[in-house]
Amino acid sequence: MMGLMTGSPAKSWGKRTVGALVALVSILAADGVSAARISNPVAVFKGIDKITGRITTFDVYVNETVQYGALQVTPKVCYSRDETEAQKVDGFIEVDEITLDRKIRRIFTGWMFADSPGLNAVEHPIYDIWLTGCKQNSDVPPPAKATN
Repeated sequence: MMGLMTGSPAKSWGKRTVGALVALVSILAADGVSAARISNPVAVFKGIDKITGRITTFDVYVNETVQYGALQVTPKVCYSRDETEAQKVDGFIEVDEITLDRKIRRIFTGWMFADSPGLNAVEHPIYDIWLTGCKQNSDVPPPAKATN
């Protein structure tokens, strides 16, 4: 078989390669080249109202709740990468539904990935919501801090 090495030389070649890769990763991480996640205070969502066909983009501050139709959206974290890296935007999101009898029912808790909107989008009979990005600031004023 072509490319398949057997015996002792293959084992030692594999160990040297793995050792070299570990050393390279250590050097890159020490130089700050690692692709660390950036924690952002604002998550950006798109929602569609299936009745009207209207698509809305809206910003939500992390740990704050915004109502979109009968849904309440609360991002817990929103991560992106440095501008020099390939963007991988993800966030941990909670979505509650306000039922007709005014009870709140959790319909989604989990990670959403902006580059795969269909993977973990919130699908509701009337509304769909998905994460599109994260950012450091918003045109929407930040929530007022409670003073004691």
